[in-house]
Amino acid sequence: MSAPSRVRHILAGSAGNLVEWYDWYAYSAFALYFAPRFFPKGDTTAQLMDSAAVFAVGFLMRPIGAWLMGRYADRRGRKAGLTLSVAMMCAGSLAIALTPDVERIGLAAPVILVLARLVQGLSLGGEYGASATYLSEMAEPARRGFWSSFQYVTLIGGQLIALAVLLALQSLLTPAQLESWGWRIPFLIGGALAWVVFWLRRRLVESPQFLAAREAGAPRSSAWLLFRVHPRAAFTVIGLTAGGTLAFYAYSTYMQKYLANTAGFSRESATAICALALLAYLLLQPVAGALSDRVGRKPLLVGFGVLGVLFTVPIFTAIGATRDAAVAFGLVLAALVIVTGYSSINAVVKAELFPTHVRALGVALPYSLANALFGGTAEYVALRFKAQGIESGFFWYVTAMIGVSLAVYLAMPDPQRTGHLTADR
Repeated sequence: MSAPSRVRHILAGSAGNLVEWYDWYAYSAFALYFAPRFFPKGDTTAQLMDSAAVFAVGFLMRPIGAWLMGRYADRRGRKAGLTLSVAMMCAGSLAIALTPDVERIGLAAPVILVLARLVQGLSLGGEYGASATYLSEMAEPARRGFWSSFQYVTLIGGQLIALAVLLALQSLLTPAQLESWGWRIPFLIGGALAWVVFWLRRRLVESPQFLAAREAGAPRSSAWLLFRVHPRAAFTVIGLTAGGTLAFYAYSTYMQKYLANTAGFSRESATAICALALLAYLLLQPVAGALSDRVGRKPLLVGFGVLGVLFTVPIFTAIGATRDAAVAFGLVLAALVIVTGYSSINAVVKAELFPTHVRALGVALPYSLANALFGGTAEYVALRFKAQGIESGFFWYVTAMIGVSLAVYLAMPDPQRTGHLTADR
């Protein structure tokens, strides 16, 4: 395959990933506005806890989606898995956009909200494994770190676009309009974009590695095969993900609430601070990915682990104490710079740990298990600590989990040099 064609398909796959993550993060970005429409009782923290619990429920479905759709992508192809996942995400977004609030249909409103998030959780459970595998397999060997970093470029891009839509609506609509009906707009946008991406993904070519494995008659992918034949790799993925995904969600999705609910910034200021920090964070991903192609994956992972253990508590404490937007931005960006050591290369690291015939499932299922336990619960755990009056406990919890992952990083060999994808050089 020619270099321009390879790049074109990588970017096409990435565009779909961006829309998927936009749909997923729109929920978190607009929770401050729609939480009262589905959970009207209690104070702001209680409403945010209810919406965060639903956010976490979506993550609990991701391991199931990873199992079902990871097997599907290993058996039917990366293209088939990517196409199915974006169709499911579209259905979930449109369901949220069109559901009447609790005053009109009572308890059916939060029930439908939960069901929609379950569908989206299934979608993302398969999306991560299929897209991470596709990007890693389509990239030229010497630049796998660089190209696979677009997994998080598009993930962050989706979150950033969700925040940009929020900023635009905050400037065009009054707070009352946003709380009444304006929060539905981003979900309608996401549903429409997902349909466009569905057709784009149908035009992707299949990865050469998958086609070669199918021709060779490789064993059929299954969870039993994964954990029986590749237990060390599977548990390594869980361990290296736990601290990284918790830190990522603490520094990104929860940070908007922390700035507004603890530091005392307005919702508009909190959104702007997070949007600017995430934009800089997005630009760092390819830089760090390219660096890993030169120095290896392990140094970046260890760097994240060491800096995360040392600075998570001081950074969160300082953000909670400042009332200066510029200082808050600098602190949030510092936290995101630290987590770049994990986020920029985690997709390729996981892909390098597994052979082709079980790669999508191997990337997706252990990752989703760790993400459900630690990433998806980050906001709820943080708000629970706050509700109990011991908010700093969350900072130490994040620090401890980064420490667990650091131990894994130190013990594992560098997958760039010893992983299964090295055979493709």
